[in-house]
Amino acid sequence: MSDFVEKARAAEVAMRRLFPPTPLQRNVHLSERYGADIWLKREDLTPVRSYKLRGAFNAMRKVIAAQPDQKVFVAASAGNHAQGVAFACRHFDVRGVIFMPVTTPQQKIDKTRTFGGENIEIRLTGDYFDDTLASAQAYCAQVGAHFLAPFDDADVIEGQASVAVEILSVLYHTPDLVILPVGGGGLAAGVVSYMRQAAPEIAFKFVEPAGGASLKAAVQAGAPVTLPGVDTFVDGAAVARVGARTFDRLRGIASADVMLAPEDRICTTMLEMLNVEGIVLEPAGALAVDVLPEMAEDIRGKSVICVTSGGNFDFERLPEVKERAQRYSGVKKYFILRLPQRPGALREFLDLLGPEDDVARFEYLKKSARNFGTVLIGIETRQAQNFPALLARMDSHGLAYRDITEDTTLADFLI
Repeated sequence: MSDFVEKARAAEVAMRRLFPPTPLQRNVHLSERYGADIWLKREDLTPVRSYKLRGAFNAMRKVIAAQPDQKVFVAASAGNHAQGVAFACRHFDVRGVIFMPVTTPQQKIDKTRTFGGENIEIRLTGDYFDDTLASAQAYCAQVGAHFLAPFDDADVIEGQASVAVEILSVLYHTPDLVILPVGGGGLAAGVVSYMRQAAPEIAFKFVEPAGGASLKAAVQAGAPVTLPGVDTFVDGAAVARVGARTFDRLRGIASADVMLAPEDRICTTMLEMLNVEGIVLEPAGALAVDVLPEMAEDIRGKSVICVTSGGNFDFERLPEVKERAQRYSGVKKYFILRLPQRPGALREFLDLLGPEDDVARFEYLKKSARNFGTVLIGIETRQAQNFPALLARMDSHGLAYRDITEDTTLADFLI
């Protein structure tokens, strides 16, 4: 076996000082739906509810072994990496200075502080992550601390490979396919590097949020490229540029093997896993499960492992997730409607609604006109197929309306 395989196995053994292996669970619901043998590697069940603890622990462990006098570690993160670093700092009883953007939600700050306790200091600086990162690196140079990168680091990649070590050590057969979420690429690089040598017959699919497809862009360009913009909804995987070291380990994968998950569709997956399975996943944690419908024909009869990479979901975001899921599923739409300014006009409109239709939002936008008023109206229904019939009834009554559900700019401004 290669040096990497041995190091990944050593990292997995050392990790048992912190937490037991995360469960590898066969999911009956998904298996029956797709006619496949589908397993979930539950990285959402680590002590910090994400796999990020693995890489942070392994990198810190190796630095301390090589430099016993190194007592200060620095990280820049607004999420799971910060929490993993904080947990590892407390374990090793070293000092951690964690830089977070000023805009970081208080819930994430509090969780990071809980994991690190007195061993960490949190510094809020910069409105954007690039500013935060620059401050963290400047501080490292100033005090001689060690910077713990979130993904583009050999020891971090090695630590994330412990996920693969655990999978192959407990599964009674070799899976046909492993589906991996991708942000900066640390998890994917570690798992692929290990499995290519320990079980080369396994195939891989990689999943990125559609609004942050940095691996797809790198594969097509042949090298990492910086995306001009990123949708930050999938905050655990919304990375503008995949890591150079991680990409080197993933080099050779086909563009077709990198799948893109629309942000709104991820919301439907999160709700399904919560409502049907009772599993809380953050947007990045749902990526591997989200692409199963696209792969239904290809995975039938096969053994598939989906890595659910994180469960740090703030339930204050649940209304937004539900809203986006409903709009993606076609059961909720928003219209700008012109109604005559006369008694009974609203009643006539309500009479057009079907038995499964409901008004979820009603707001006059402009009612200064003498003859007509402009209304923002949101309508929910049980089945997407109900909307064509409703629109046909609205057309037959000569109503003037505009569907703004897919008009991102206008919908964001009005809704």
